[in-house]
Amino acid sequence: MDQLIVEDPTRIGPYRLIARLGAGGMGLVYLGRSEGGRTVAVKVVQAEYAGNPEFRRRFAREVAAARRVGGSWTAAVLDADPEAAVPWVATQYIPGPDLHAVVAKDFGPLPEHSVRTLANRLALALQAVHEAGLIHRDLKPSNVLVTVDGPRVIDFGIARAMDSLAGDSLLTHTGMLIGSAGFMSPEQVRGLELNPASDVFCLGAVLVYAATGRLLFGAADTGLNAHLFRVAEEEADLTGVPEELVELVAACLHKDPTRRPTPAQVAERTAVNQPGEWLPGPVLAQLGRHAAQLLDFAPEVRATPESTPQPDPRVPAARSHPLPPPYAPTAPADPTPAGGFGPPPAPGPRPRPRRRPRPRAGTRRPPRAVPGAGAACWWLP
Repeated sequence: MDQLIVEDPTRIGPYRLIARLGAGGMGLVYLGRSEGGRTVAVKVVQAEYAGNPEFRRRFAREVAAARRVGGSWTAAVLDADPEAAVPWVATQYIPGPDLHAVVAKDFGPLPEHSVRTLANRLALALQAVHEAGLIHRDLKPSNVLVTVDGPRVIDFGIARAMDSLAGDSLLTHTGMLIGSAGFMSPEQVRGLELNPASDVFCLGAVLVYAATGRLLFGAADTGLNAHLFRVAEEEADLTGVPEELVELVAACLHKDPTRRPTPAQVAERTAVNQPGEWLPGPVLAQLGRHAAQLLDFAPEVRATPESTPQPDPRVPAARSHPLPPPYAPTAPADPTPAGGFGPPPAPGPRPRPRRRPRPRAGTRRPPRAVPGAGAACWWLP
């Protein structure tokens, strides 16, 4: 899991997005959580495909069919919105690494009993997909998730929506191959109409990879054209496949689709009677650590315009004024003059009192209030 980046949405439909799970040819996959707390995987279609009307039509049809797929070894489709501006689909989240990570990065090829169990459960998953009227079209190790109780198949049926972009060619207008190098059937390479037998060939290629760690027909060793030729014309190298499974795997990889076993026949021939865990101890320990990391994962909190309170434009903004300084009472002045330096100054002359001018003859002196008397008591000359 990776943290969301700035360009990622924070919600898809009713789901809050928590982290990035990965990216594929069709779009991005996010870890999401519903309002009720259920954890889901949300696949979002690339915007360039969302503008194609034929893609939208097929996507809606394939999602509707995928929601009918049952069985214990698939990731159930829970929700989708093919009519959204960017279509998306939500599936059950499977807390485990994919088969490619287990074999190529962590532990190498699986033992015989693990490969046998893998064949049985993948055959049962394909049987459920085919009974819903779908063909997976892109069964490969990265679409097989490994869990404690068995593998789970994801992304079934959705790849068919890409056919609307391909026309009569193996390549879309963006140059993307319909299918994955190393896990394609001869009829898929030739651009023929596919049926459920194509998925059985891909199942055989997945089993070879799980048992040997090698891509079928050396897909990583040469160019794409040479690899496609070998898929269509040459026989597969099964060196390293457990002897008990060689005959079955070879039948799955037959060039003639009519000569391949059905998923039900593969499941019957690989019925597991051996008790105990289906994976080696180190792989199971890693699965426990993976589950603990999911519980401890804390998404980064990003500030969004919705989470930041915005001022009401109808209310005028308050003007800010500087606060007055705190009041500090001043001490009363000392009535005695300061001593200073030197002898005290000599007293100066007393000021002469001012004399009131005498009124002129014939004029009347204005009344004067007598101190201590009431307001109506006046002194008259």
